[in-house]
Amino acid sequence: MTGKHRVTFLHPDLGIGGAERLVVDAAVALKAKGHEVQFVTSHHDPKHCFSETRDGQFQVTVVGDWLPRHICGRFFALCAYIRMMWAALYIILQKDRPEIVFCDLVSACIPILKLRIPLVVFYCHHPDQLLTTYESQLKKIYRAPINYLEEITTGMADKVFVNSLYTKSVYENTFKRLNAEDTEVLYPSISTDFFDEVLLSDNVLPMERILEKKFPLDTCFLLSINRYERKKRLSSAIEALASLKKIDPDSFKKVCLIMAGGYERRVKENREYFEELEELASELDVRNKICFLRSPTDTEKVSLLFNCDVLIYTPPNEHFGIVPLEAMYAAKPVIAHNSGGPKESVIHEETGYLVEESEFAEKVSVLLKSKELRVKLGDAGKNRFQKEFSFQAFTSKLDSKICNMYKDKKS
Repeated sequence: MTGKHRVTFLHPDLGIGGAERLVVDAAVALKAKGHEVQFVTSHHDPKHCFSETRDGQFQVTVVGDWLPRHICGRFFALCAYIRMMWAALYIILQKDRPEIVFCDLVSACIPILKLRIPLVVFYCHHPDQLLTTYESQLKKIYRAPINYLEEITTGMADKVFVNSLYTKSVYENTFKRLNAEDTEVLYPSISTDFFDEVLLSDNVLPMERILEKKFPLDTCFLLSINRYERKKRLSSAIEALASLKKIDPDSFKKVCLIMAGGYERRVKENREYFEELEELASELDVRNKICFLRSPTDTEKVSLLFNCDVLIYTPPNEHFGIVPLEAMYAAKPVIAHNSGGPKESVIHEETGYLVEESEFAEKVSVLLKSKELRVKLGDAGKNRFQKEFSFQAFTSKLDSKICNMYKDKKS
């Protein structure tokens, strides 16, 4: 078929994080345009992934999962590089190899892919070297060649997309050797077909069923959705709830905070941080007002978004943030940290609020006192989503960019 191509998405771990949601949605978009799409990954757990990667929509090939993720609890980055390079070798040695490879997170695979793949696209969610800590001189020495390799190999991609203007500025400040003007912002979107399918087929689950608990009719639900990782600052939501108890006791009486997040037992930080959050809730005497959910299903997640009253988005300096878009599509007001990508999606006092960490409780109080205001901001958020972040616009832009780049590359 003219203009249609074989596209492989190469991703380290097809779990349920924001990066995974982006590549899955990109795959859905390109498949809808008639491209032949598959995934190659180093790890894929059918019990911990998005439904599109387990229901037969895409061929998912796991390569090199036998390779170590770490060595004695260290060298995670080095192992990730080796795993992705191994997967890249698999791709280029295929008899019917792809014409286009779309990779993200780990750029070390790009030089290998370039040996035999006509077009290699890299999606930069955020420079990896900024996602680690440098607590010792030994760590700095270990990371130095890896950071150099990240910069050099990222620059070898035929095209680099970034997820926001914020990330583009970080990219420019981090990769001094590269020309940031060559990068292009491709805002993520969400595959709204699944949202609509749940809504229109009357599959929205009631809160009582999801949380296995009954609530008074006047209960207002605050929702936080994020992986159980410390950098997501989920503790801010719990601290806001405790502050609400002091500044607005009446609203506090009718509120329930739902903490829903990606959780993998095999990930030590997930286990530790979940326990830390439970302890914090008990210490602040708000544990009975919080429902913790670990790795909700896709249907549960959509149901939570449509049933909640307010979304609280706590991560500071988030690269983009897909959850605010999901809440906007569900016509819910968003209270987000005033930094990073949410500053490009949420409009202060029009679709929600952009706040400092200490201001979450104040804005929660404002919204819980007025259903009319919640509806007004939620409707404005949905309108903004449809105009600026629709899946149709994302699909058309990605498809046209991919096809034009391939055509130029081959001409």
